[in-house]
Amino acid sequence: MAQLTDIIRGQAYGHYELKLEKEVRQGRIPNHVALIMDGNRRYAAETMHADAKEGHLKGKDKLEEVLDWCLELGVKVLTVYAFSAENFSRKEDEVEFLMDLLEKSLLAFADDERIHKNRVKLKMIGDISMIPDKVAEAVRYAEGKTSEYSDFHLNMAIAYGGRQEIKDAIKTIARKVKAGELDIDDIDESLISGHMYSPGLPDPDLVLRTSGELRISNFLLWQLAYSELYFSDVYWPGFRRMDFLRAIRSYQQRSRRFGE
Repeated sequence: MAQLTDIIRGQAYGHYELKLEKEVRQGRIPNHVALIMDGNRRYAAETMHADAKEGHLKGKDKLEEVLDWCLELGVKVLTVYAFSAENFSRKEDEVEFLMDLLEKSLLAFADDERIHKNRVKLKMIGDISMIPDKVAEAVRYAEGKTSEYSDFHLNMAIAYGGRQEIKDAIKTIARKVKAGELDIDDIDESLISGHMYSPGLPDPDLVLRTSGELRISNFLLWQLAYSELYFSDVYWPGFRRMDFLRAIRSYQQRSRRFGE
């Protein structure tokens, strides 16, 4: 009986997802989606009854799925909060595991046929001096392999903090003013944006956070001034395509006035 119930429920969800996708495809698709991928450890503990590392592995697999969803729907820029500067305060063995996982993920993405077929440009945003040499080398490898592409952008925020990014931009601009390369009156929003870690990329249209937490956690503080925010109560490894479609539908239902 339970198996029959699961089959019926699965069919109902499948029908709903198809209907939802059709609705979403008829609306405006966000050009840039930013993701705070939260809940790996809680998913491991509560759903898998396993070590946090198992949750991180599931989270890596989920990112690959979401990248496919973006490519299918026509989202052109995906920025993911992979590892914050504050995450270095976690236990040493977990940090080492995550650094190993990031290295392997970057190398795998760089050699993935889907990346090259869809001309995806990979870029790290964050302080590369904070990460181990092997991860920095993987970053350079991935960026080098995809440097000529521009059809789609995958930005991985590693050793990243929004306040840190603004601070670094201000320091760079201050040095240029001191050197006489810039005048104080040259400083405007466009100039500051051009000194962020990802100059030239559009600000996020939609910022999505999983796990039910209702905060931004120092992510893209400058760029999200006019972004739509969406919070999902699903842990990141359990995030479904249906949840992603719901987030985009919510974005489509909002009237974007940009302060007007």
